[in-house]
Amino acid sequence: MNISVDPITRSVVQHRLTAIVNEMGEAMLRTTYSQILNSGRDFSLAICDTNNRLIAQADHIPVHVGALPWATLAVQQAFAEAKPGDVFLLNDPYHGGSHLPDLTAFVPVFDGARHLFWTVVRAHQSDIGGATHGGYNPRAREIYQEGLRIPPIKLYDQGVLRDDLLNMIALNVRNSRDFRGDLSAMLGAIRLGEIRLQKLFSELGSATVIEAIAQILDASEAQARITVSTWLDGTYFGEAFIDDDGYGRTDIRISAKVTKSGDNIEIDLSDSDEQVVSFVNSPFANMQAAAAVAFFFLLDPETPKNSGALRALSVKARQGTVVWADEGRAVSMCTSHPATEIMQAVMMAMAHACPDRVVAGWGKRFRIAIQGHNPRSGRNFIWHLFHARPGGGASSAGDGWHSGGEWTTVGGLKFGSIELTEARYPLHFHSHELEPGTGGKGKHRGGLGTRLDLELLIDRPATANTAGDGTVHAPPGIVGGSPGTQHRYLLRKADGGETILKTKDVGIELSPGDVLEIHSSGGGGWGDASDRPAELIARDRQLGWE
Repeated sequence: MNISVDPITRSVVQHRLTAIVNEMGEAMLRTTYSQILNSGRDFSLAICDTNNRLIAQADHIPVHVGALPWATLAVQQAFAEAKPGDVFLLNDPYHGGSHLPDLTAFVPVFDGARHLFWTVVRAHQSDIGGATHGGYNPRAREIYQEGLRIPPIKLYDQGVLRDDLLNMIALNVRNSRDFRGDLSAMLGAIRLGEIRLQKLFSELGSATVIEAIAQILDASEAQARITVSTWLDGTYFGEAFIDDDGYGRTDIRISAKVTKSGDNIEIDLSDSDEQVVSFVNSPFANMQAAAAVAFFFLLDPETPKNSGALRALSVKARQGTVVWADEGRAVSMCTSHPATEIMQAVMMAMAHACPDRVVAGWGKRFRIAIQGHNPRSGRNFIWHLFHARPGGGASSAGDGWHSGGEWTTVGGLKFGSIELTEARYPLHFHSHELEPGTGGKGKHRGGLGTRLDLELLIDRPATANTAGDGTVHAPPGIVGGSPGTQHRYLLRKADGGETILKTKDVGIELSPGDVLEIHSSGGGGWGDASDRPAELIARDRQLGWE
């Protein structure tokens, strides 16, 4: 039966879907236990259909969302049939996941007996087991050293919780109380999405909703193709580099060959370097997500970011490279690196085809996870550094965001309240401020990085590990802009010693009174600095940003 949907009804459906995923996000934000989620917001929500198409997403973590269609495909391949009341989980990078800390939960949404959609949440857990705390293991040589692998499993069977599975997973993480609370929040959020979708079915009829979505996807494709058609035809090349793999490999190259023809674009990453020993490899789904995010950045902001828009894009890569590693390789850093470098290489290539749409380099990820004892609560804690965000890259639209974060999250990943952090953890922020002179110069200047001095108010030794990149290769400028600065992280010991922290290290000993001194990088500049308006130069000097 053909259903006719008028433009107003289509718009209503589109806005309702957006409202549903946004409400799911608010539910997560208000009910999760871990600061990495309720302050850092390291989670994403989406609606996919049973054809594994991305229908709607909330504005959270782009690199998460770009991989979710591959995750729904993995669930549907593992389970031939879903039933009302079922809940599925996965985190395995080689079965639809991105990296092990990102746990993904799915609820099938039905209209009567017909399974039509999935509501999906992907949320970064504060710990997922493995050899080191916090979900990243720079020493890992294989995925088995990174944490608990969860292929697609059924956690709820027609509304009945499988306690044995939940207990097994919780037993393998270091903070099972927070894990159970965060998982409950995830399930509540996607159950809420299920309820809201079924309400939409009851109001408009599922046939109308399905036809409206088909039109929404077609309209997104048309908008994307119109934009692509304005770019110069040709084949373009770009590259970016990871500093090292922590095992002696340096200057690891990610290469993008981008071919634009008419209203189609192909990104070919096949010439990237071979896979490495450590955790800066990428699995297939994460590679696809990073390429999709780069493409989305080049489109108009008003173009819905769904599977319709992605019809104009094709992505090629070669298995065995750092962007598409063989199964079993360590990959836990992949959502930051090489995802950042994939996006950066695409931007550098497309600077020749559409210079007014490309974005200069953003600061790279450099996180610290601390495990210790909180003398105030008497409990052990794991704390992830989300503060001291690096600067964002500039574009033709203007200067980069100060302390905007990393490219793969594009501002979606937040740092938590300093006051709440100090209340919950044995930490004291002596300073947390923008650092002048860190952004790259250009017609539009890169966003500033951050200076942080953080003292540990612990009563016994603690342990830290680091995971990241960006102390060698700075965020590049583009279209004539200058690069931003590199990261520089130091540990100032209470006894007067000082150490420059490596980006990939484990077992760092922290003592009471030690201070972390952090200088995060600034973003790259866009355009020639000689074209910057005099009034903006005067403003920069007045505000002390130079």
